[in-house]
Amino acid sequence: MTNPYKQSYKQDLIDNVSLAIFNCGLQSCTPGHSWGPGVRDHYLIHFVLSGKGQYVCNGKTYNIKAGDMFLIKPSQVVHYIADENDPWEYYWVGFNGTYAQKAVSTLPFKDSIPVYTPKDYESCKEYLYQIYANSGSSMSNTTAMIGYLYLFLAKLIEENNLISPMPSVTQSSYVIEAIKFIQFNYSTDISVDDIANAVGISRSHLYRVFVSNLGQSPIDYLTEYRINEACNLIKNTNLSISQIAVSVGFFDQFYFSRVFKKIKKIPPSKYMQSIENQGEV
Repeated sequence: MTNPYKQSYKQDLIDNVSLAIFNCGLQSCTPGHSWGPGVRDHYLIHFVLSGKGQYVCNGKTYNIKAGDMFLIKPSQVVHYIADENDPWEYYWVGFNGTYAQKAVSTLPFKDSIPVYTPKDYESCKEYLYQIYANSGSSMSNTTAMIGYLYLFLAKLIEENNLISPMPSVTQSSYVIEAIKFIQFNYSTDISVDDIANAVGISRSHLYRVFVSNLGQSPIDYLTEYRINEACNLIKNTNLSISQIAVSVGFFDQFYFSRVFKKIKKIPPSKYMQSIENQGEV
């Protein structure tokens, strides 16, 4: 057994982009080392390089060995523990963003079995190594980390395509067209009916294809998109909160603040203050 160690990197502030790395690292655990039961607020994938342990998710226990991956989703109560005699060593990467849920829905992990053994072990290992090797807060570091995360996810998506058929082109195209409509019109007073009419399907059909492809309703997607755009404006402009609210399609500042706090867990004023404080460091 190698000597226990932990090397990790964590972003101080996650950019509200399509895909952002929350943390990453490499750890050789001590016998019986565990985390949880608890919940994460981001997606997290562990890739076991050696040793073994157990992963408890949705009330089920999975025996994990070298070469296996396990996925943790936001708000899932999970618990994982290293074996007492042969504790595991693993890479991990935590990520989030507007694209994260869509990407995860196309990975080979299932709700019934959140464990997967990749066919291309070496490529997955290399991409995770490169994510950590390039960790840092500079633009070049961040770009490299995200690039290798995309390659890592692309490899798993490619493997999943060999296992399960992709959603029908028609369903996917409806979602793509709806997202384009949202991107061009989110700052106006659009409704779910407007989105459905623009795509050319009924409101109920739009709901079904969104849940099937993205795991969330059209209104939830629209709301999160608006709030993420608000975060970008807070970081990159000097607009007031009321001006930002109007700019992203909220015409009631108090309602905007309530929705912002619900999604980001802090009021927009405190989020703005955290950005200003970061700039002073």
